[in-house]
Amino acid sequence: MMILIWILLGCAIGALVAAMVARVAVTRAAARARVSQKRARTAERLAEIGSMTSGLAHEIKNPLSTIGLNAQLLGEAIEDLSIDEQEKGRMSRRVGALRGETDRLRGILEDFMEYAGELHLDKRPSDLNGIIEQLGDFFHVQAQSSGVQIRLDPAPWPVVLEIDSNHIKQAILNLMINAVNAMKDAEGNGKELILRVAGDSESGASIHVTDTGPGISAEDQDRIFHPYFTTRASGTGLGLPTARRIAEAHGGSLELHSEPGKGSAFSIVLPAAQDHTI
Repeated sequence: MMILIWILLGCAIGALVAAMVARVAVTRAAARARVSQKRARTAERLAEIGSMTSGLAHEIKNPLSTIGLNAQLLGEAIEDLSIDEQEKGRMSRRVGALRGETDRLRGILEDFMEYAGELHLDKRPSDLNGIIEQLGDFFHVQAQSSGVQIRLDPAPWPVVLEIDSNHIKQAILNLMINAVNAMKDAEGNGKELILRVAGDSESGASIHVTDTGPGISAEDQDRIFHPYFTTRASGTGLGLPTARRIAEAHGGSLELHSEPGKGSAFSIVLPAAQDHTI
C-alpha cells in the first residue's frame, strides 16, 4: 500500500514539476516574442525616420545650392556697381558672409547624408601600403600649410586585404584631417602626422594615424565618437563616427589611444581577407 502511495505521490510531483516547467517555458517564449516584436517595431521606426531624414536632406540641398549660386552672382554684380567703394566693400562682405554660411551648411548637409546613408561596399584586393602612400601624396600640401610633416611607415611586405579602398581612404582621410586640425594651434616645430601599416594579409592588419598634438582628455575620449560632438567651432562632429562606421562595415573596428600632452593614435583594425591576391 505504501509503495502505491509513494508511486502516486511521485507521479503527482512529476506532473506538478512538468506543469511548472511548461509554464515557465511558455512565459519565456511569450517574453521573447514581445521583445522580438518590440525590436521589429523599433527597426521599422528607425528605417522610416532614416528615409524621412534622407529625403529632407535632399529637399534642403537643392534650394541651398540655389542660394549659393545667387549669392555668387550677387557678389559679382556688386563688384560692377558704380557706387562708393566703402559702401561696395560693406555689401561685398555681407554677401561673402552669406556665401560662407551657405557653404558651411552645404558641408554639414553632405556630411550628414554620408553618415546617415547606407554603405555599399565594393570589396576588392587592395594593398594598404599603397593606400597610405597615395593619401600621403594627396594630403602633403594641406598638411604642410599647417606646419605638419607627414611620415609614412609602411609594412615591410605587401598587405593585401579585401576592402572597399575608396571608403577606407575616406576613413583615413577623416582621421588625417582631425589630426592636422588638432596640431594647428600646438606650439613648436615638432608637428608630425604618421601613417603606419601593421600586420599582414593572413592574420589581418591595421592602419595607424598618429599625431603629436595635444592629445584627448579622458572625458572627451568617451564622447568623441558620438555624432555631432566636436571640440572645434567649425567642425561637424561626423568625421570620426563616419570613420568608425566604415571600419565596422568591413568587420573591423576603430580604436583610440591618447594621452593629454602626448598626442593621439587612431587605429583602423581590419580582418584578414578570405581570398586575396597580390
